[in-house]
Amino acid sequence: MPTIDFPKQDLETLIGHTFTLEELDKWILLAKGEIKDYEPATDTLKIELQDTNRPDLWCTEGIARQIRTKLDEKLLPYSFFKPAKKTLDQIKVGHGLHVIRQYIGGFKATGYTLSDRGLAQLIQTQEKLADIFGRKRKSVSIGIYRLDPIQFPVTYTIADPDTVRFTPLGFDEPMTLTEILECHPKGIEYKSTLIGQDGKQHCPLLTDANGTILSFPPIINSREIGEVQVGDKNLFVEVTGTDLRMVLHAINILAANFADRKAKIDSIEVLYPAPTEFGKSIHVPYDCGSEIEVPQEIINATLGNSLTLNEGKQALIEYGYQVKSHVKTLYVKQPPYRDDLMHPVDAIEDIAISTGYNAFSTALPSEFTVGSLSQSEIISDKVRELMIGFGFQEILSNILSSQEDLAIRMNLPTTDIIEVDNVMSLTYSCVRQWIIPSLLRVEAASSHSFYPHCLFEAGEIVQPDPNTESGTRTLNAIGALLAHPNANFSEIHSYVDLLFYTLGLSYKVKPTTHPSFIDGRVGQLTLNQEPCGLLGELHPQVLDNWQITMPCTIFELRLDALQADNI
Repeated sequence: MPTIDFPKQDLETLIGHTFTLEELDKWILLAKGEIKDYEPATDTLKIELQDTNRPDLWCTEGIARQIRTKLDEKLLPYSFFKPAKKTLDQIKVGHGLHVIRQYIGGFKATGYTLSDRGLAQLIQTQEKLADIFGRKRKSVSIGIYRLDPIQFPVTYTIADPDTVRFTPLGFDEPMTLTEILECHPKGIEYKSTLIGQDGKQHCPLLTDANGTILSFPPIINSREIGEVQVGDKNLFVEVTGTDLRMVLHAINILAANFADRKAKIDSIEVLYPAPTEFGKSIHVPYDCGSEIEVPQEIINATLGNSLTLNEGKQALIEYGYQVKSHVKTLYVKQPPYRDDLMHPVDAIEDIAISTGYNAFSTALPSEFTVGSLSQSEIISDKVRELMIGFGFQEILSNILSSQEDLAIRMNLPTTDIIEVDNVMSLTYSCVRQWIIPSLLRVEAASSHSFYPHCLFEAGEIVQPDPNTESGTRTLNAIGALLAHPNANFSEIHSYVDLLFYTLGLSYKVKPTTHPSFIDGRVGQLTLNQEPCGLLGELHPQVLDNWQITMPCTIFELRLDALQADNI
C-alpha cells in the first residue's frame, strides 16, 4: 500500500484547521488511511493509504482535500474543469506516436511560489503517480518545467535518437538520445518503456515553438527548462502515457493539487492527428467522469440500515460528489480528480465512509457454521507442496492482465479474451484464461538472477463457456516454467511425469500444435481421455515478444481435472 510522509503543519494549512493526532486519527479514515508514525522533532507525519484505486489520496493535498470537504460539508468547485471560452495555448501531437505513447496532457500553474515544502511534496506526488499508478513510467510519466522560457505551441513527436542533442538533468554536457539511454541513470532504468507495439525502440520528444527541447519523455527533462527549483512561480506540467484516461486522471489530480496551494490553473488544448475517445481536440484538465444511478433500495440492502434518500445524498455531497435525487434514486457524479466510480456499490461504500462506520448498528451471525477446505483447495495445496519439493519457487500474480500479455505476446488471437467493462487501466483490462503469461511476466523481469529459473503458480483462470449464465467458468490451474540455456521438452516432461506419479494418477501426452510453442515440441496432457493441459518449448517469437533471452519450457495443468479422493 502507498505510504507518504509530510509535515503536520502543511496538512493543517491545506485543511484550514489545526488538529491533534487524536482528531487526525478519526479524520484519516475518510481517506482510507492510517497514521503509522509521527516525529515531533521534524513535525513529520507518515501515513499509509489502504486504497490503491484512489491515487488522488497519495499526497498531502489529496488527504487534506478529502478531510476539508467533509468538514465544509461540500467540495468547493474547480473552475478550470469547465470548458474554456478563450483561445488556449496548444500542445500538438505528431504522427507515429501511436506505437509507443501517443497521449499527452498539460496545464499551466501560475501565481504560486514554490517553497521547500511544496517542492518536496510535488516530487513525492510525481514519484508515487509515475511509479505506482503509472507502472514505473510505462503507462504514465510526469514532467514539470519552468513556464516563462517556453514558447507555445509545444510539439510532441518522434525524434531521431542519434541526431537530437540536449543537456539532461544531472549532466553538464549535451547528449544524444541514444547516449542518454546508454549513460544516464534514468535512461538505463527506463529505456524499456520505449519499446513500442511493433517491438522497436522509439524516442518521443517534447519541444517548444522555438525548437527548445523540454524533455525526452518518459526518461528525463532538459536541464535548461526542466530543472524546477525553490522560488519558481510559474510552472508548466505535462503528462504522457499509453492510456488517455490515465493521462487525464493524473493531470486532474496534479491540477487540483496546485489549485489547493492557491495556484491559478490555465488549461491547454491538445491537438491529436486522429480522433481519440474524447475527440481530436481536448481541453486539459478534462473532466471525463459520467453520472451513474444509485437506487435507495440498493443502498439500504447493501448497508443494512434504513437511510433516507436525503441522508444518502448529503453523505455523498460531503464526500465530494455531485448528487441529484429523483424518485428514490440518486444520480451521482464523482469529482474530476477521481476515476474509480464503476458501480453503485462504489458510491455506497463512500456513503458508509462519509457517514462513519460506527453509525451503523452491529449484528451478530444468526447461524453457527464450521469452515473447511474445498476440494479444489485440497488439490491445490497438495500440488503446491509437491512443486516446492521438486525445487520450484512459487509466485503470486494478479488474475487481471492485458490483451497484450494474454494474447498478442503469446502469438494468439484476441477473440477469446474476456475483457473487463469500464476499466481504469489497459494493464488490468482482461481476466487471464491461462497462467503461462503470468509466469513469463516474472521471467521477463528476472534476467539478472542466476539460472536456472524454476517457477510455478497455482491459481484461478477464467475461460469462456456459453453454457453458463455469465458466459464464463472459473477454474483452478497450475503453470510451471523452466528457464536456462539447455531447457528442453524432455526436462519439463520429467517433472510432469513425477507430479502425476506422486499423485497416483495415469496420464497421456498427445502431439498437438499451438501458436505459443515450437511445432513438434508441444503436447496435450490428457487424463481419463479428457484434455487437461499443455506442455512444451515456447516459440522463439514468444520469447522475443517478452524480451526473454533464455529458452523456456512450460507446462500448464487444470487442477479441476484431478480427483481429490485419489490424492
